[in-house]
Amino acid sequence: MDRSTQIDTFSRFTQVSRETITSLIKYEDLLIKANKGLNLIGNSTINQIWTRHFLDSYQVIDFIDKNDNSLVDLGSGAGFPGLVLAIASKDKKIPLKIKLIEKSSKKVKFLKEIINQLNLNVKVLNQNVLEQQNKFMSDVFVARAFKPLKTILELMHNKAKNWKKILIFLGKTGQDELLQASK
Repeated sequence: MDRSTQIDTFSRFTQVSRETITSLIKYEDLLIKANKGLNLIGNSTINQIWTRHFLDSYQVIDFIDKNDNSLVDLGSGAGFPGLVLAIASKDKKIPLKIKLIEKSSKKVKFLKEIINQLNLNVKVLNQNVLEQQNKFMSDVFVARAFKPLKTILELMHNKAKNWKKILIFLGKTGQDELLQASK
């Protein structure tokens, strides 16, 4: 699927403003450029950024409402889903304070560049969330391509407080992970 078809698909499913599409195009351009040295996304997904990364990240915006004041993205990497949600919440006028937590200082530098280029109100913490001593407070926690479900649930139990929602993206092994967690 070519870029314009992907953008059309994204627009049809999300019905976002032209400003949001423009921001995502800038994000895509910076991501492709930085990916050459940082390995932010798999090479097999470079031609699917709009559907594989942007739309996938965007899909959880409907679970975030105006009563949710803060969101933490665990292991943000290339900014999925945190930066996409920051762009989307701006479009939907949801006053959401977003924090990205990423242990790689090179990826943190990339995330800060995107935040500055797109004028987003997002804070980036350069730390390994698994080694963090203090508890994290947020209404919503998100994790995509971060750690196995069991690790995320232990992390939430031990290091998060006062949270309302956790949105976890599970990959190919998601069904098995859910089955194991239910036991």
